[in-house]
Amino acid sequence: MAQDDGKKPTAVDKGKGKAVENETQKEPKKDKDGKIIQDDKKGAPAAEELSEEDQQLKSELDMLVERILESDTNLYKPALEAIKNFIKTSTSSMTAVPKPLKFLRPHYEKLEKAYESWPAGDDKKSFADMLSVLGMTYSDEDRLDCLKYRLQAPSTDLGSWGHEYMRHLALEIGREFQNRLNDDKPTEDITDLALALVPFFLKHNAEADAVDILSDLEMIESIEQYLDENTYSRVCLYMVSTVPLLTYPDNEKFLRTAYNVYLKYKQYTQAIVLAIRLNDRELIDGAFNSTDDKAVRRQMAFLIARQRIAMDVGDDEDAELLQNCLNNERLGEHFKALGKELNILDPKTPEDIYKSHLESSRTAHLTNTDSARHNLASAFVNGFVNAGFSKDKLMITEDEDKKKSSYVWKTKDDGMMSTVASMGLLTLWDIEEGMEKIDPYTYLNEDYIKAGTMLATGIGNSGVRMESDPAMGLIVEELNNKSVNVRMASIMGLGLAYAGSNKEELLEFLLPIVSDTSIDIKLSAMAALSLGMIFVGSAQSDVTEALMNTLLDDDRNNQLKDKWTRFMALGLALLFFGQQEEVDVILETLKALDHPMSKPTAVLAEVCAWAGTGAVLKIQQLLHICNNHIEEDSEEKKDDELLQSYAVIGLSLVAMGEDVGQDMILRTFGHLMHYGEPNIRKAVPLAMALISPSNPQMKIYDTLSRYSHDNDNDVAVNAIFAMGVLGAGTNNARLAQLLRQLASYYHRDPNALFMVRIAQGLLHMGKGTLTVNPFHTDRQVLSRVAAAGLLTVLISLIDAKSFILGDSHYLLYYICTAMAPRMLITLDEDLKPLTVNVRVGQAVDIVGQAGRPKTITGWQTQSTPVLLAYGERAELEDEKYLSMSHVLEGVVILKKNPEWQD
Repeated sequence: MAQDDGKKPTAVDKGKGKAVENETQKEPKKDKDGKIIQDDKKGAPAAEELSEEDQQLKSELDMLVERILESDTNLYKPALEAIKNFIKTSTSSMTAVPKPLKFLRPHYEKLEKAYESWPAGDDKKSFADMLSVLGMTYSDEDRLDCLKYRLQAPSTDLGSWGHEYMRHLALEIGREFQNRLNDDKPTEDITDLALALVPFFLKHNAEADAVDILSDLEMIESIEQYLDENTYSRVCLYMVSTVPLLTYPDNEKFLRTAYNVYLKYKQYTQAIVLAIRLNDRELIDGAFNSTDDKAVRRQMAFLIARQRIAMDVGDDEDAELLQNCLNNERLGEHFKALGKELNILDPKTPEDIYKSHLESSRTAHLTNTDSARHNLASAFVNGFVNAGFSKDKLMITEDEDKKKSSYVWKTKDDGMMSTVASMGLLTLWDIEEGMEKIDPYTYLNEDYIKAGTMLATGIGNSGVRMESDPAMGLIVEELNNKSVNVRMASIMGLGLAYAGSNKEELLEFLLPIVSDTSIDIKLSAMAALSLGMIFVGSAQSDVTEALMNTLLDDDRNNQLKDKWTRFMALGLALLFFGQQEEVDVILETLKALDHPMSKPTAVLAEVCAWAGTGAVLKIQQLLHICNNHIEEDSEEKKDDELLQSYAVIGLSLVAMGEDVGQDMILRTFGHLMHYGEPNIRKAVPLAMALISPSNPQMKIYDTLSRYSHDNDNDVAVNAIFAMGVLGAGTNNARLAQLLRQLASYYHRDPNALFMVRIAQGLLHMGKGTLTVNPFHTDRQVLSRVAAAGLLTVLISLIDAKSFILGDSHYLLYYICTAMAPRMLITLDEDLKPLTVNVRVGQAVDIVGQAGRPKTITGWQTQSTPVLLAYGERAELEDEKYLSMSHVLEGVVILKKNPEWQD
C-alpha cells in the first residue's frame, strides 16, 4: 500500500474533521442540466464527481460499515475481512490517500463508538486491527489512534499493511515514548512493538527508519542483533553519517554501536577509524589486536599513524615492520616518490613563486628590495614551497666544503632563528637527512642560530618517530641554556616534535618551567603550550593541575597580564580538545577566578572541547559573547576584546567538518564583519580560514580578497594570511593572481607585504602536494594535532603586530603539525611500492540511496601514486587487487585477489 513519502496522509487537520465528514455525506448541488455546481465559498472544497468504479467501491464500503454497525454479530467477521481486503488490495499513487481509506473516513467516529460497545474477543481484535490502519487518516499531535488500536490488536504480520503504515506507526511510537517518559509511565509494550518493526524495515531497504526508531527509543545498541551480512554496511554508513547531527551522548553511542558491528563483521579498518574518532585507546587496541592478518594490521597501523597516535607493539615476529608503519618512518620516502611521479623534484626559488616580472614594472623593484625583512619572508616561502623534498636553492648546499648556507647571514637577529628553522620544513619527515643538514649550524656560537637549529630539529621530527629518538637527545640538553631564545626554541621544538604523542618522559622537563615564577613568563607560557600540544585531547591530570595552579597563583598576577599568557591559556584548552562534557570542571574553576584572563581561557577551553562537533548550543553561546558591547573605559577592555576574538575563531572550530553548519557560520561572519567592533572584525578573516583550510572555495576567497583592502590594517593583514591558509598546498591559480596583485598594492607597507609573501608560500606549499586541512580519511576524522597547530597560529595572529609581524614570526612554524601529503600511494603486502590504476573523482554522498550507487562522479583514471584534492575520492579500477583499507587515501596496502583471472 504505497502512499506519500514520509508525510502523514492526514486529509484534514483536527478542527476540520467534522466539516469534511458532513461534506462527503451531503449530495452535491446540481443545476437544471444535472451538472455539479462548484462551491464558490473560499476554502470549501467542491464535492468530487466519482467515477462509476469509485461509486461502486463507495457503496460497497458503506454497506459493509452498516453491517458492522448493526446488531447481527454473525455479519461482523465477514464484513471486517472484506474491508481489510479492500484496504490491502487498493493501489494508489504515491501522493494520494488510498480510496478505501478516503471513503471510510467519514464513518470513523461511528466505528469508534461501535468498537467501544463490542465485547472482548477475536472480532474486537480484528476490528482494532482495521481501526489502527484507518486511524492513520485521523491521527495528529494529540491523537495517536494508529498506535492506540495497534496495541489492542497484537499481530505478527504487521508488514502486510504496507510500508507507509509501518512508518506512520513508527512515528507515533516515537511520540508516545517521549510522552510516557515525561509522565514517568512504563514503556515496555511500545518498545516491544517497535522491535517488531525493525526486521521489516531492514528487510525492505529502510535502514534509516530502523535506526531512527531505535534512536527515538534510546536503544540503538540493540540494532546489532537484527543485522546480517547484507544489511550491516548500509546501516553503519547511515549511523556514522548522522553523528555530526546528533547531540552528546547520542553521538558517542552511535559510534560505539557501529564500531561493535564493524568488528563483528571483520571490517577492521572501519572499526579502527571509529575508535580513533572516539579517541578511546581501549577500542583502538581492541580493533588492532582482533586480527592476525599482517596486511590488515599494517594498514591499521598507517591509519593510527595518520592521526599521530603514539603506539608501541609487543615483540611478535612482525613487530619491527608494524612499528615502522606506526612511527610514519617512511612517510618522507613515500612523499618523495609522489614528487618523482609528478615530476616536481626540482627545487623552486621564492622568485618562481612571487613572479615579480608579472607585477607592474613601477612596483616590481620595490617589492623585491634586498632587505633583511624581505630575505626573512623568502626564507619562509622557500621552506613552505620545498617542504619535505630536502632540496632547495637557498639553504641546503650540495658543496661539501660549504656545508653552511651564507643566506642565513642575510637576515638579522631573530630573523636568523626563523631562517635556520626553515631547514626543518625542507627536511620534513626525513629525520636522518635532516639531522645531517642541520648539524653544521649547531656548533656556531650565535644564539639565534643555535635557537634556529633547535626549532628546525623539532619541525623535522614532527609526526615521525624513530627508535633512536634524536629530537629528545638533542633538544633536552638545551632546555637550561642561558639564552632565552635557545630555551624558547627548545621548548617549542619539543612541542612540535612530540605533538600528540602523550610522551610521559617530557613532563619532568617541561612542568618545572611552567611553574617557575623566576623566569620570563614567555618561557612558562610556551612550555604550557608545548605540553598542550604533546598531550592534546588527553586531559592529562598532572599538566591540567600545574596549569590551573599557575593561573590561580597570586604571586603571578602581574606576570599573567602579559601578552604571552594567551599561550598558557591555549595549552590548557588543548588538553581538553574534543573532550566535550569533560571540560565542565575546568570551566567551573575558572568561573570562580577573579582574574582578567579567566573568561578568555574558559572560552578557549570550551571551544576546543567541542571542536568539530557542530554543537548548535555552543555556537549560540559564542554568538552571544560577540554581541556584548564593551565599554570604552572599562579596565578589562583588553581582556574582553580577546574574549570576543576567541569566540569568533571558536565559531569556526565548533562548526568545521559539517557542511550545513559551515555555510550558516559563513553567513554569520558577514554580519559580524558589518556590525562588529574592530577586535571582532580582525578575527573574522582568521575564522574564515579555519573553516575551510586547503579548500579554496570561491565564495570565501572573494570575500577575503575584499577584506584584504580594508581600511583597518589589522583586518587586511589577517585577510591576506587567511587567503594563504585557504589555498594552502593547492596552487590555486585565481588565488595566486589575487596575491600577486596584493604584492603590488602593498609595495610600500612592509608588514602587509611580508604577509603577502607568507601567503604565497603557503599557497604553493610542497609545490602543491600538501594540505593543512585537519580532516582526513574521507573527511571523517578530525586530527587533533593538526587543528591544534592551526589554532596556535591563528591565536598569535589575533594580535599580529605583537607576534608574527613583530619578532615572534617563528610561531608560524606551528602550522607544520597540520601539514600532510594529500596523496594516495599503494603498497603490496611487503610494503613495496605497487603501481595500479585508480579512478579519481568528486566524492558523492550515497547515504540511504537504494541499490549500489556510484561513490564518485566525473572521474579520471590515473596510475598510483596520485594526488587527491579536497573532496575527491579514489577507487580501484578493477578487482585484481583487494584494498586493505575501506578508504583509498594516504598509504594503502593492496592484496592480490585470489579469484581474479586475467
